[in-house]
Amino acid sequence: MAYENFIPVIWSTKLNEVYKKSLVYGNLVNSDYQGEVKMGNTVKMNTIGSVTIGDYGKDGVGDPEELDSNQMELKIDQYKYFNFKVEDIDAAQANINLLNKAMEEAGYQLADVADQFIAKLYTGVVAENTIGTDAEPQKINSANLYNKLVDLNTKLSEANVPKKDRFVVVPEAGYGMLQKDSRFTKFPEVLYEGYIGNVGSLQVFTSNNCPVVDGKYKIMAGHRSAITFASQINQVEAYRPEKYFADAIKGLQVYGAKLIKPKGIAVLTAELLNEE
Repeated sequence: MAYENFIPVIWSTKLNEVYKKSLVYGNLVNSDYQGEVKMGNTVKMNTIGSVTIGDYGKDGVGDPEELDSNQMELKIDQYKYFNFKVEDIDAAQANINLLNKAMEEAGYQLADVADQFIAKLYTGVVAENTIGTDAEPQKINSANLYNKLVDLNTKLSEANVPKKDRFVVVPEAGYGMLQKDSRFTKFPEVLYEGYIGNVGSLQVFTSNNCPVVDGKYKIMAGHRSAITFASQINQVEAYRPEKYFADAIKGLQVYGAKLIKPKGIAVLTAELLNEE
């Protein structure tokens, strides 16, 4: 049977490459606990409290401080699949563009769904790191969006979030507004991963997965350490579906994400105004 010539390792690698390139939110978080995650796994994450700094004197350094620690769990509870058919695997592998395009589409769609899941973690933000509410959203246009992003950056600074590796994700309409502001740093190319420039220490990205609640955008800024994400494309298989004269390919992805540092993100609730 033709599907027996399918080489899963090669195509799984290609699928992973496209998947990683297509992520926006997923590339702005940490993968410290990636490992070999499987369906139903629970990853144990240990965190350590702050270290006290003292004055050194004739009494030396004294007894060692016992650090506070706690353990959080990252549940691998998201299971996503794809399942498509092609006329013949041998023909598909001979016509490399056909299978490449199919795998690219599968990788893009998997990344799109994972990004939507990560983006929704904005709900864990602490109250002092928010600007605007659902009841009273900030009215945003090209004249003030840049300033509001500066305000988000300030919120992160006031929360002692490191300046390196900060990000903010705006919707495409927000990117259009920023392009009308002369203060926005313009670059000759917009990268495939969505990077469009900087506002202060914030790297600015754009995504259509910026959450929208009742017409109000949730623009999340943060630091890479705030959210952890573990993902694995466990299997890619070819098979012969009983009802069709064709070969099919299916794959399974499992993942989980958790906001582990709520003070590490800041959220702007924005109503984007129409501009003529």
